[in-house]
Amino acid sequence: MHRQISILVVEDDPNVSTVLTARLESLDYHVCGSAETGLEAISGVYRHNPDIVTMDILLKGEMNGIEAAAKIAEGSDVPIIYMTCLSDQQVFKRAIGTHPYGYIIKPYDINELRSAIEIAVVKHQAAKERETLIAQLQKALKEVKTLSGLLPICASCKKIRKDDSTWQQIEEYIASHSEADFTHGICPECAHQLYPELYKNKG
Repeated sequence: MHRQISILVVEDDPNVSTVLTARLESLDYHVCGSAETGLEAISGVYRHNPDIVTMDILLKGEMNGIEAAAKIAEGSDVPIIYMTCLSDQQVFKRAIGTHPYGYIIKPYDINELRSAIEIAVVKHQAAKERETLIAQLQKALKEVKTLSGLLPICASCKKIRKDDSTWQQIEEYIASHSEADFTHGICPECAHQLYPELYKNKG
């Protein structure tokens, strides 16, 4: 069953917050909480663990929405969509510096709101999958051991000389420097030499 996307609404105007909440719920999103200040927004993220935060830039208190978003990003990767009546380029540049998943200028169209949320969810999921893949690749690279260059090998016993000038059986050396394992057998030539009595009647 499709899981509802949970959204934390951060808006300093209670009337605007009520309208936004109603619109989000009409789009079948779950509004898990609301906040009017930056501090409430930060605590709301940790209390509700939302999928999305809609963040007004002008908030009550000393902390604005951009500052609150930066604080949230220090401990959470929750996608943040700014919703503001401010169209000033300096404000926009500061907001972009916090790497938001969307930026909506009020007044907004409800379809614009829905599109911004859906795109943010998809981008966030793709980012998480990419991070997981990178972590898996890094782990795999750490586990992979390779042999390269010239190996000093004894022409007689076939032991390998290590960096500390000691000698090691070739299979032990390869096993310690790669992911290879060994299973032992006897080739026909060595079998004839080691067990000639078994081959006397076979010519």
